[in-house]
Amino acid sequence: MNRGRFNLSALAVRERSITLFLILLITVAGILSFLGLGRAEDPPFTVKQMTIISAWPGATAQEMQDQVAEPLEKRLQELKWYDRTETYTRPGLAFTMLSLLDSTPPSEVQEEFYQARKKLGDEAKNLPAGVIGPMVNDEFSDVTFALFALKAKGEPQRLLVRDAELLRQRLLHVPGVKKINIIGEQAERIFVSFSHDRLATLGISPQDIFAALNNQNVLTPGGSIDTSGPQVFIRLDGAFDKLEKIRETPVVAQGRTLKLADVATVERG
Repeated sequence: MNRGRFNLSALAVRERSITLFLILLITVAGILSFLGLGRAEDPPFTVKQMTIISAWPGATAQEMQDQVAEPLEKRLQELKWYDRTETYTRPGLAFTMLSLLDSTPPSEVQEEFYQARKKLGDEAKNLPAGVIGPMVNDEFSDVTFALFALKAKGEPQRLLVRDAELLRQRLLHVPGVKKINIIGEQAERIFVSFSHDRLATLGISPQDIFAALNNQNVLTPGGSIDTSGPQVFIRLDGAFDKLEKIRETPVVAQGRTLKLADVATVERG
């Protein structure tokens, strides 16, 4: 054996106390590192892209590119962490994806998206008349963590929606809950049903009913009165807020005034 060659095994056997100390030190460091490893079921990540959709019914793909997409892209180039934009156009529609630099700090992404919304909103006033948007989406990376269903046999849909809203407000206070959407909600409507034969007998046309409802359900400013004390505002109470008010809407036809409930059925559904 060459005595000039360094022998690590011989050193470890000869210096047993140091070897044991290093083994214990490496073991403790490994245990601490293992306990500090990320083990999140859904680890957080930052998406550095946002989409912008603009619509202009009747425009060609070239017009969408030159008059809608290009001005928006120029404003987005003013962003601090701007990387590139990719635009796809077709007749009446333009789809633009904004990408930030990979070096963008995650803490700066939301602020950059906010600045992008502001710049797009400022430029929207300069777009041609008839353009719809731009509509921005920077939350397409959200995922659904849990889905809950509410059932109540015999309970009206509007009451079930209110129960869902109350549950939503309570869940928003749970730590870690970011956003809650209610899916499957049916919009509440009021149905006015009438018989054409009955209207013809009374000499009333459907347009008379539509005109009566439109004229009654309006919000008109009544002005205000300046006094030596407080300012008194005058309000014309004509807007519908109860089902009974709709039923009592006056319908004028051929010099006669009838209630809507006399010629039609008003129901909530």
